[in-house]
Amino acid sequence: MGVLRVALDVPLPTLFDYLPGPGIEAAVGDRVVVPFGTGRRIGVVVEQAAESTLPRERLKPIEAVRDDAPRLDAQWLALMRFLAGYYQRPLGETVVAALPPRLRALRPLPSTADLVLRLSANAPSDLPRAPRQRALLDTLRAGPLAENALLTGEPQDRPKVRAALRRLIAAGWVEVTPEPPAANRVAGGTRFVAEHALNPDQSAACTDVRDTLGRYDAFLLHGITGSGKTEIYLNLIAELIRHGDQALVLVPEISLTPQLEARFRLAFPETTLAVMHSGLEQGARTAAWLAAARGEAAIVLGTRLAVLAPMPRLGLIVVDEEHDSSFKQQEGLRYSGRDAAVYRARLAGCPVVLGTATPALETWFNSEKGRYRRISLPARAAPGAVLPRVHTLDLAAEPLAHGIAERMLEAIDARLARGEQSLVFINRRGYAPVLACPACGWAAGCTRCTAHLVLHAADRSLRCHHCGAQEAIPRNCAVCGNVDLRALGRGTQRVEETLAARFPGARIARIDRDTARRREMLARTLDDIRRGGADILVGTQLLAKGHDFPGLTLVGVLNADAALLSTDYRAAERLFATLAQVAGRAGRRERPGEVMVQTRYPRHALFAALARHDYAGFAAAQLDERRQAGFPPYVSEAMLRAEAKRLEHAIAFLRYALEQAEAPDAVTIYDPVPQLITRRAGLERAKLLVQSDSRARLQAFLTTWTARLVAAPAALARRVRWHLDVDPIETD
Repeated sequence: MGVLRVALDVPLPTLFDYLPGPGIEAAVGDRVVVPFGTGRRIGVVVEQAAESTLPRERLKPIEAVRDDAPRLDAQWLALMRFLAGYYQRPLGETVVAALPPRLRALRPLPSTADLVLRLSANAPSDLPRAPRQRALLDTLRAGPLAENALLTGEPQDRPKVRAALRRLIAAGWVEVTPEPPAANRVAGGTRFVAEHALNPDQSAACTDVRDTLGRYDAFLLHGITGSGKTEIYLNLIAELIRHGDQALVLVPEISLTPQLEARFRLAFPETTLAVMHSGLEQGARTAAWLAAARGEAAIVLGTRLAVLAPMPRLGLIVVDEEHDSSFKQQEGLRYSGRDAAVYRARLAGCPVVLGTATPALETWFNSEKGRYRRISLPARAAPGAVLPRVHTLDLAAEPLAHGIAERMLEAIDARLARGEQSLVFINRRGYAPVLACPACGWAAGCTRCTAHLVLHAADRSLRCHHCGAQEAIPRNCAVCGNVDLRALGRGTQRVEETLAARFPGARIARIDRDTARRREMLARTLDDIRRGGADILVGTQLLAKGHDFPGLTLVGVLNADAALLSTDYRAAERLFATLAQVAGRAGRRERPGEVMVQTRYPRHALFAALARHDYAGFAAAQLDERRQAGFPPYVSEAMLRAEAKRLEHAIAFLRYALEQAEAPDAVTIYDPVPQLITRRAGLERAKLLVQSDSRARLQAFLTTWTARLVAAPAALARRVRWHLDVDPIETD
């Protein structure tokens, strides 16, 4: 008998050797139940070996093989090995954490040999208010499921779930199918309902990508806002599924999923679509994963975690809004969903399309070097639609009304008179960022973070946007007792209040993370806006990307200058992307759009490039600055971060790490320093930066260095939590 090497979700960079149990046959890719310590765990067999380094009598047998989900294939395991190696994480943590929580549990999935249910053609697009019915419909959108698979909650809740299911069947929204969903095939028909005929630029882009189906190639689809990138995705996917292959479409934010999901379901009414993101309930997420892994879902649409789903016939990957920082995971395995998608396409031998109006500078750099093929869409797709006119409002010269330039308010008034919509964009939620005492200078701060508490007027609270701490608004100053406390600065709530006072008859919709906590409510609000149910929109970056509001002709931007004063070298890139994306919401049909940006630096080169809609010129200038300063993409970086109850403990660990580093000449290690927000959630934080102009040499160094850090003396390591972030996008 051979030895099975099993990956387990433990913070150790090793695999664990087991023997097959009596009558048990396990292969690479199987999920298995194994004894570990005094308990049992779910693991994945990733290797087979003839012998173990341990004596055979010390090896324990595998207890069971889980066959309730497809075996994980070699291509998926190769992706896991790459992610674990590149991002310096244990393979076991990487493999097991990539599975849905339900597949990591010891309890097997329910048998599928029973009643099978699916959505009917009469199922509503707007989910009902009843939470159990809503959850059941959301789960079944991923494809047909056995009844037992829908009853995965606590035993005492199952009668209520069954009752909700009976009501859905009685309403005609869910129907019973005579056969279980067949494995290893794409379910549903291949009928494609095109929204519009493609224009010449779109047709040429489709042809370029279509010619590479069946082999690896990487494309940057650089299309201005409103150029019709989504129609290109839909047409490519239609070609793909006619051949029985699967498509993976990644989006950066959960908020973008409902709109895209609706467009995909309209375009492919007979095709199984699986939606995957962290906001789904466990049953829905597991069902979507299984539909992808069994090949039943022709299209998988999701956020970055969807790139980790097995897909046996993957034929195309699309990364929409590829520049977005949300594609970078910020805890656990700190992987880039975009970069993982490119590597996965290489493994699968299929094309990957990175679509955006404002490419990440690393992506633009790769296209300049010929690593990615660039496809340009220089014109808007809608007939007669042109890019909006962009101009700045100089805050040094403009009269202001509660922080909003009078000219911007007059422009909003003109749109109201014409029945057009306006968007006021401020990337700061809450009422005001600071509550302060004008008498002594005290400002309400978070006791757990080195940050101010943000005033939220709706529920009369102060909240920390870093750790989530919340407290009531004080009656008086904590230092001098002054009762005349003042709100300084503006957030979305205060802007909404100002606009409501100025335009009492206008319908105002505010979209931020406070109003968009429930996905279905956000979807209803956005749909209402598209139908003309609001006159003025007030929102954060949730409104900046991916949304199409036909009646919107004016965008006003507040507080744009904060990023210009940032110490983060990526701040200008992010600001340009945000402003270009939010500006792109205006004038997407025949009526022209206008964008007004309030600033104290109206002659800044960034605003000049934005007014010209000149991303290429902006990128060239930024890349030249990066080259001179020695920043990515001209170097590769890793950030070692440590946090502890006391700052000196975090710094001490980083100094130990510095002593353990035997860096070659090609690798530069900087001294440890406190992070800008030094205290967060009660822990003091520090960081240490590593750079190299050779990615391969940096990786070789990190592999050796990480092994030494894992073996740090217990007296030093037990006082800190640390992690290594490869290709960090957050400098703090």
